[in-house]
Amino acid sequence: MLTNAAAKAAAPMARAYKLADAGGLHLFVAPTGTKTWRLKYRWRGREKLLTIGRYPDVSLPAARMRREAAKEQLRGGVDPGRQAAPIGTFEQLARAWFAHNVASWSPAHAADVLASLERDLFPAVGKMGIASIEPPVLLAALRAIEARGCIETARRLRQRLSDIFRYAIAEGLADKDPAAALGAAMREPPPARPQPALSQIGTCRALLEECDRTPARPVTRLASRFLALTAVRLDAVRGMRWGELEDLEGDAPLWRVPPARMKLKRAKKNEERFAHLVPLSRQAVAVLRAAAAEIGHDTRSVPAGALVFPGRDGVSPIGEGAIGDLYDRALRQAQDERLAGARHVPHGWRSSFSTILNEQLGEDWSVSIDKALAHSPENKVEAAYNRAQRLARRRELFDRWGEMLA
Repeated sequence: MLTNAAAKAAAPMARAYKLADAGGLHLFVAPTGTKTWRLKYRWRGREKLLTIGRYPDVSLPAARMRREAAKEQLRGGVDPGRQAAPIGTFEQLARAWFAHNVASWSPAHAADVLASLERDLFPAVGKMGIASIEPPVLLAALRAIEARGCIETARRLRQRLSDIFRYAIAEGLADKDPAAALGAAMREPPPARPQPALSQIGTCRALLEECDRTPARPVTRLASRFLALTAVRLDAVRGMRWGELEDLEGDAPLWRVPPARMKLKRAKKNEERFAHLVPLSRQAVAVLRAAAAEIGHDTRSVPAGALVFPGRDGVSPIGEGAIGDLYDRALRQAQDERLAGARHVPHGWRSSFSTILNEQLGEDWSVSIDKALAHSPENKVEAAYNRAQRLARRRELFDRWGEMLA
């Protein structure tokens, strides 16, 4: 697996050469010094080459995203190196829309989008011609989802349907969006509720202790504790790779979360300057050492491209619901009376972190706490010009939080 440092350091030689990444992706270094991302793939038994873009204009994470987009086109029966095959059915259209957008999504979100299409829409309307799809047909598919009690899922799919048909209109494949007005005929979701979260440090510690006693894969328990210690969003931890970690054996260990896995506007997801920096407490580093040991390495020898918290197959992230399921089981069996009737979800650690530290440290720390959570300032001018990371102050925050949770 290639690293950003290796790509940056690649110097021109008398003859062109390649630096391999994975899945056919490689960096082609010309004698002139030009560096180009290329993808080797097979189409109908023939080996072909696709030029993805120049480095550093296209970063390593962005090149990997474009590789996955090309492979999704291949799975959909489209040669990514040629003009797309004619699109006639809804499934062909939806897969083309997915391939167009996947490079700007996190891997976890992309997997969720594709799974929802394959599970809920392709069986119902996938084989229908684009022009023959009318609103009642789509409404029937969405109401079948509502009938399962998945109200919010149905509403998200209605939005995706509109995005797909707007893409078709822009490409000249359709002249109307049959999903545009369906919201008026769908069930209203229940009022939004805050994510369930523990708000006392004692109960936070008690939950983690219960998780250690609850039957689960060791990697799930480690991912849960790391999520608690870093207070990031779940997708950031699920897709985390060893190459994102810096100075684990030094005095200033750091996790550089790629912008592709952050909650950012699409235009920012391919720009490295929007990476989120998470100073790591000694407790968080201890979790990482244990995670490396689970796959037979130490933190110095583990491959940079390997997932920190892999799923059962070793190559996919842990399941989206694995940590939440662990909390449900731990709270059901909890003997600690402080956890009686308590509820907590993975995203709740962000609320716990903010609530407890704001109460203990006061208003002087509120800006640093928000920065640690990757919250953008409400003042857009300040957001544009004040790029100070305040890493030393945030490191103190995470060190305090780690001690409190321990």
